[in-house]
Amino acid sequence: MSEQPKQGSVKLEREQTDISLKVERDNADAAVSKKSAQVEQDANDVLLLARDRADEIVRDARDEADRLLGAATAAATGTSGQERTRADALLERERARADALLAKERAERKRYLAEFLAVERDATDEDLTGERAHADTLIAARDEFLANVSHDLRSLLSGLALTATLLVKHAPDGADGEKYRRHALRSQRMIARMNRLVSDLLDMASIEAGKLAVVPEEIDVAEIVRDALEAFEPIAAAKGITLDADAATRPLRARVDGDRILQVLANLVSNAIKFTPAGGEVSITVSVEKNELQFAVRDTGIGISADALERVFERFHQVRSGHHRGLGLGLHISKFIIEAHGGRMWADSETGAGSTFRFALPASLLISQPRGADTVNA
Repeated sequence: MSEQPKQGSVKLEREQTDISLKVERDNADAAVSKKSAQVEQDANDVLLLARDRADEIVRDARDEADRLLGAATAAATGTSGQERTRADALLERERARADALLAKERAERKRYLAEFLAVERDATDEDLTGERAHADTLIAARDEFLANVSHDLRSLLSGLALTATLLVKHAPDGADGEKYRRHALRSQRMIARMNRLVSDLLDMASIEAGKLAVVPEEIDVAEIVRDALEAFEPIAAAKGITLDADAATRPLRARVDGDRILQVLANLVSNAIKFTPAGGEVSITVSVEKNELQFAVRDTGIGISADALERVFERFHQVRSGHHRGLGLGLHISKFIIEAHGGRMWADSETGAGSTFRFALPASLLISQPRGADTVNA
């Protein structure tokens, strides 16, 4: 027995969250660094501008003093030049001292900011770890509760199904007996639907935990198709829908989880019948194409709009039409089952022109292939 890969599991979601968090942190760091650099550049520009302005004022003052003194101070020019030189040297020393103090203050601010961000990150990581541990505890408790409740529900549903079967079998002849049979058959349909809902919920819990089991075995593909036909032919006939499968002359065997593949096929056929009006057609085709074992379920139903088709395999997404409702889990679970086999699943549709849902399994799962035909005899 093998386990599902982690696609769609909590582990994958956590990894994606961590990647997103790292990207956001890197972007934030880059933004902070850019902003800090811009602030420092602006401060430098202001400082240089102030210095240039001060130098300009000093030069203007000196030139004005020289003009006023004129010839009277010409003899003292040498002394005045020496005083100016000493004043300039003193000014440069003061400027250098101020630059050193400014650089020290900036370095202190950078160190403080780096330490603050590190502390904040550690605190965030600690909180995140605690939240994850708490979430794991809640999920484990939920899964245990769901498993226990589902077991009890299935036991009760089995009892109800047995009672309904006995009512159908032992109902008296006549009009009263026919009435009992109708009620019992209706109960059987509702019980079957409840069983499917419980199974879907259990499958979703297993998928989230990465533990949905896939048990490969050698199966006859045509037998799976026949099982699907036998299960849904009465339902299709009751709605006035033609249900059939393409045929070929040779059998095809593969090593897959037969029950799971039948579950996927049944979900697709059930949906096709549900959304196809009376007089429509639903067909199943199995073929070997491009080194893949491909299944296709086509219908002539209402179709799916382009925007809805993009989301049709999402969890809890529902294609709504009339009174048709559900949990929106069937296609999501089906896609996961196919991917667990190493395959892929997709759909084509056009509003008002029907839909085709397909899934393909790797050729490596094939044990024997038909020769001279590309479809399976169902």
